[in-house]
Amino acid sequence: MNISQRLKQLRMARGLSLDALAATMGSIVTKQAISKYEKGKSLPSPVVMNRLAVALGVKAAYLLREPSLKVEFISYRKRSTLSKKVKNTVESVVSQSLEERVRLQQILGYNCNSDLSVKHLSIKNVEDAENAACELREKWALGVDPIANVVSVLEAHCIHVLKIETDTKFDGISAVATDEHNHVLSSAVVTRDGVSGERQRLNLLHELGHLVLKMPKSVDEEKAAFRFGAAFLAPADSLRREVGVHRGSITSAELLLLKKQFGMSIQALLYRLRNLGIISESYFKKYCISINKLGWKKREPEELEPEQSEWLYRNVLRALSEGFMSKTDAERILSKPVNVEESLALVNRQAFLKLPLAERRRLLAEQAKGALHLYEENRKQDDDLQGGDIVEY
Repeated sequence: MNISQRLKQLRMARGLSLDALAATMGSIVTKQAISKYEKGKSLPSPVVMNRLAVALGVKAAYLLREPSLKVEFISYRKRSTLSKKVKNTVESVVSQSLEERVRLQQILGYNCNSDLSVKHLSIKNVEDAENAACELREKWALGVDPIANVVSVLEAHCIHVLKIETDTKFDGISAVATDEHNHVLSSAVVTRDGVSGERQRLNLLHELGHLVLKMPKSVDEEKAAFRFGAAFLAPADSLRREVGVHRGSITSAELLLLKKQFGMSIQALLYRLRNLGIISESYFKKYCISINKLGWKKREPEELEPEQSEWLYRNVLRALSEGFMSKTDAERILSKPVNVEESLALVNRQAFLKLPLAERRRLLAEQAKGALHLYEENRKQDDDLQGGDIVEY
């Protein structure tokens, strides 16, 4: 990626048109000029480069920095009617967010190799997604009980959870970041901001299904991903233990209790009960008609609060406190003020770099003398030990 691609990615991630970006820069260049920069037909001057960086909320060096990864998107849902413009914006936002998280992983020394197995669960039909969900639950040592917090589980296994503001037609998408050797560095599941907690949870696990399931083209990928997500939330044994093996009817009051217990919508629970043969097809259809009449298809009663991701905030604060990141960079990544003091080590390092060159050389020379004195003392101790007895304490 060169400056043209980086510039376009950032502009679209910020939701800015060419006109809007030009206006934000005080119209020092036209939208036509910015378009030429994005197409690689011309390069901005240093002054324009700085103004572009300010308008986009980054440092000028960021526009020039080559990313060490590429982001691949797992397909949008087949029924998606998103426009190309919205898709491009979504992909720009996700690419930038995932790149920041990978950089943070690398700074802090995260090792995610054991958790990032993309497309490693093979299935031959939709029903096989059931076993795949059980297999991954077992691998992650989750047992069969309901999952209290899906976001925490995903982040504990190096899968980033992103929530973005976008078109209401957007349901979710998965993304994988790889290096130049095609090794997986990280992955992400994405959902839209503003959805209820029960819908968010299933959306995230549906996207996890797209990320980990490998299937022939003859299998309906959407149905398999939904089956995987529902089975991950409510394992068959666990659900049968709560409601029984066969039911002739089930009340809405009971479904609301199950909704809280498993963190699933009433509609998703009904599909799950039907797929497991607990309720009949005819009863399922009858209940769906009732749900439509009640208006629950669009909004159910007793919605759950959406789960929040804390990975980015927590790890930015860690990088800041350990001196790996400046407060300015932390606030840029988080898009909000950070009310903590910077690491003393980082502050001292920044203060040192502001000193004149001669003063920096003098201080380094003094430190070198001190280090030489310590080295001589240690060498003398080593010489004293040579040829003598080794005393074990």
